[in-house]
Amino acid sequence: MELDDLKFNFGCASCGYKHQDPEGPIGRISVQRVIEKLDEHFACNDMAGAGRLLDYWRQEAFTLRDKQGELSVVNEQLGYFRKIGNEEKAMEAVSRSLELIEKLDAWDTVSSATIFLNAATTLKAFGRAEQALPLYQNTLSIYKENLPEDDLLFGGFYNNYALTLVDLGRYQEAEDCYLSALAVVLAEEKGRLDGAVTYLNMAHLYELWEERSDADITACLENGLEILDDKTIEQNGYLAFVLSKCAPSYQHFGMEEVARRLSKLSEELYARH
Repeated sequence: MELDDLKFNFGCASCGYKHQDPEGPIGRISVQRVIEKLDEHFACNDMAGAGRLLDYWRQEAFTLRDKQGELSVVNEQLGYFRKIGNEEKAMEAVSRSLELIEKLDAWDTVSSATIFLNAATTLKAFGRAEQALPLYQNTLSIYKENLPEDDLLFGGFYNNYALTLVDLGRYQEAEDCYLSALAVVLAEEKGRLDGAVTYLNMAHLYELWEERSDADITACLENGLEILDDKTIEQNGYLAFVLSKCAPSYQHFGMEEVARRLSKLSEELYARH
């Protein structure tokens, strides 16, 4: 049964209960609790458990007509379906997220901008770079209007937008975005791991871009590794995720020993949680 097929009973005359707004919520889910439990699944790389959790709470939010709660869960599903490569469900989540933002009349909030970014990144991940561009522009416009230039959200935006520009062959613009991302994330300790990912993304850009040399690629790989090998970084599930994401790049560029070491550490960190 599809979610949209569910029917609701808004009350009964005998008990005098009546909802004034048939579209309004009859309850709320605890988004914070959902995120905390989701993080626990991701910390031990339990993707199946994460998927079941998100499915359950999305259904619960829908049943309660809690559109804001459902939007929060769908936003998490965007990243989840992207990670597991489920294109059909990812595209449904993109559509539903935009539909909910419209229903909530929340087109100009920072929270919605971040969901636009997540949706755009999901479209890009499944070969829809051109479709993603308007959502990236919406995100940037709202961020610039509401956030200081050094907010870490800009780092995530520029990094993901650059990946889309690379797909479209707009290499100079992509490099500019990567440099903007680095300027933001490397300025704060909690953004350094994202800096490692950006350096590796730049290495892949330079491999495609004839105007850049092998030396440029090597410099990016070394800069990324310097961050990943920093023992002062908290040894947690997020580090495990970043290591698992970066290891294939080192494998790709022939640094097999480094790739094995990073993969092994990632597995060890996941096993601890």
